[in-house]
Amino acid sequence: MGLISAATTIFDAGSMSAGFGGSMTFIKKLTASSSGTLSFVHGSGGVVLDGTYKEYLFTYNNMHPATDGVYFSFQGNVAGGSGFDETITSTFFTAQHSEGGSGGELGYGGSRDQAQGTAVQNLTDTIGNDNDQATSGYLRLFDPGSTTFVKHFIGVSNIAHPSNFSMNNYSAGYFNVTAAIDEIQFTMSSGNIDAGDICLYGIA
Repeated sequence: MGLISAATTIFDAGSMSAGFGGSMTFIKKLTASSSGTLSFVHGSGGVVLDGTYKEYLFTYNNMHPATDGVYFSFQGNVAGGSGFDETITSTFFTAQHSEGGSGGELGYGGSRDQAQGTAVQNLTDTIGNDNDQATSGYLRLFDPGSTTFVKHFIGVSNIAHPSNFSMNNYSAGYFNVTAAIDEIQFTMSSGNIDAGDICLYGIA
């Protein structure tokens, strides 16, 4: 059965009609190997990060830190800028549960948010660096090419905590700039990114 609204077919036989919905386009994959940072820079190495798409999606898989108990973070640069120190206002909260079945809780991470800060934005709580510990998740960046509005982001991660907790971390906020953002850099709070990969997609 199809879905019709105002005499216009939206869905029929399980497919969306032309002109509705969007598509996701793979842009670039970066792989860490004892890397200090991983950077997506518009116009470099085939990276598209401008007004071509209204939303960009970064997926990160098994980001393993070289150092125990560090945070996985990101920052941006406006077009023509340098330093990865744009002004951010953000929030952060966590849901967790231990391997032993204790410690289940939901909490606000006030030390990992920012109020007009220029530091890197944490996507995670502390990650363990045992061989079986890492973080995976995604970061959504909305309309970074806009020169009118602030640039919103939403990050969701699952981590293996050094104390053997499964933690879901939620971060969200905005770059409080109206200039276009065309560079995003990922890093650990200390030490290298030992392994893992980040893929960038554009969503039409």
